[in-house]
Amino acid sequence: MQELASLLPLVGIALLFWLLIIRPASRRQKELARMQSSLTVGDEVVLTSGFLGTVRELHDDTVRLELAEGVVVTVARGAIGTIAPQQGLVDDEPKEI
Repeated sequence: MQELASLLPLVGIALLFWLLIIRPASRRQKELARMQSSLTVGDEVVLTSGFLGTVRELHDDTVRLELAEGVVVTVARGAIGTIAPQQGLVDDEPKEI
């Protein structure tokens, strides 16, 4: 019985570690993979390096990305960090009250 009581704090720490660190990281990784697999031509994306570009071609493991007019590069799908919000969805004009 004494051995079980001495292992209980260690089990509790392992459980907390899993709940607070491993589980959320795994969820973020799955969401990132889902986003990277759902890319379509024309999506504006932000690379993990900070570059912004528009998807021009999709291949299995790579994406052809236009960074500027006439500048097209090939990047790994894993380099895509987020899909940029579509422009035009936010009304930037000030409103009168």
